[in-house]
Amino acid sequence: MIKKILLVSISSTVLLSACVTNPNTGQSSLSKTAAGGGLGAVVGAAAGTAFGGNDLKNAGWGALAGGAVGAAVGAYMDHQEKEMQQSLQGTGIEVARTSENTLSLNMPSSITFGFDSSNLTSQATGALDSVANVLNKYPDSTITVAGYTDDSGADAYNQKLSERRAASVSGYLSQHGVNYARLSQRGMGESNPKVPNTSEENRAQNRRVELAIVANNNAGSQQGAPQQGYPQQQGYPQQQGYPQQQGYPQQQGYPQQQGYPQQQGYPQQ
Repeated sequence: MIKKILLVSISSTVLLSACVTNPNTGQSSLSKTAAGGGLGAVVGAAAGTAFGGNDLKNAGWGALAGGAVGAAVGAYMDHQEKEMQQSLQGTGIEVARTSENTLSLNMPSSITFGFDSSNLTSQATGALDSVANVLNKYPDSTITVAGYTDDSGADAYNQKLSERRAASVSGYLSQHGVNYARLSQRGMGESNPKVPNTSEENRAQNRRVELAIVANNNAGSQQGAPQQGYPQQQGYPQQQGYPQQQGYPQQQGYPQQQGYPQQQGYPQQ
């Protein structure tokens, strides 16, 4: 009973702390980053009490740890979402945050493939270059590429076509630096239409490829939230050793070891 009361108290506290007020409307809502921290704190508190002993102490430590992890993932995805939206602005690709740790991209067939084709258009490759660029800056995630068709034609044919289209997008991303181990692909055929196949306009919306970008549980936890969209783990420029770690010019002993300029009697600076 004490554990339940404790968890309810912690839950209320972290969720209230996750509320933010819109300065334009005055309405309160949960920020994505704070909500992720709040949910992580609740889960962490529950895990903490499972170890027995001092429930209050364990729940407190669990809430702190879980909240930090949840907030890190939320911030990581906030930055990635913003940069993805900016890079794909005007391309026709829809970017949506479907859950705290998931970012979805909807690529309609009008910009990706020709009729009855799985060959990417030049417009699609240009957009996918931007997608690959952002994904490579945020490596702590997995990407599922799903292809869909409308209900025109045979089911078996539509299934194969959707598989080829998903493979084309996945293959292009892999060829442009996205680690193949992060990618998975599947063809959905005419199942799960976005809208009912009741008109040609609706069918066009159902002919699509969707990307689900899901953050790993440790996303952002080691290096913190990326600054200006760039994960700190890349270490630019210090971790590459420029120029200090290469020892220029002091470690090569210039000019002292050659006796310049002191040994020639020139004025010392």
